[in-house]
Amino acid sequence: MAEQNGDIQVTGLIENQHMFEVLLTRNPHFELKIRAAIRKALQEARKKVSKDAASYIENDPRKAARSIKHTIYKQIIGGNISILQKRKAGQKYQLVRQKTSTPGQVGGNRRLRVESRNRLDQYYGSDRGFILRFLNAGTVNRETRYGSRGSIGRTNWFGHVAPWHMETATQDVANAINEYIKQQTNG
Repeated sequence: MAEQNGDIQVTGLIENQHMFEVLLTRNPHFELKIRAAIRKALQEARKKVSKDAASYIENDPRKAARSIKHTIYKQIIGGNISILQKRKAGQKYQLVRQKTSTPGQVGGNRRLRVESRNRLDQYYGSDRGFILRFLNAGTVNRETRYGSRGSIGRTNWFGHVAPWHMETATQDVANAINEYIKQQTNG
């Protein structure tokens, strides 16, 4: 009888050791599950931060709130959310021409545009991350020969919003890992 108990204990020990091997992060299948959970949680957090940015900026016709990004790390298990900082602008923003009620008119708006306005319209969507950086960090008071151009006050809105959503994302990842462990131990 002692041998049977010993066999049972050894068999249970081998099964537990196998279970721990399955749940180690060096196990490729488990690592993929963790990375998938992180990706899903960060996508959701990015969407929420972007929505908060859009509600913070009252007038955002060129969608600066789209310049929130999420990153999943390759070397270690983890990720972050930040404001995208592009090195150069992407595709130019094309204005939609409005037709008037004049019959037979071909084309759209007839008013000539100022060159500085055309340059400003080139930035659209994720290219406008600098707007979010200005609102977050503020600017210094700008003085020109014509007088004070003013400044933008520091609000640190990203520093308040992003950690809150990242905390929710970490809870989502922890819940996903717990679910996976329960599946592995019960299945």
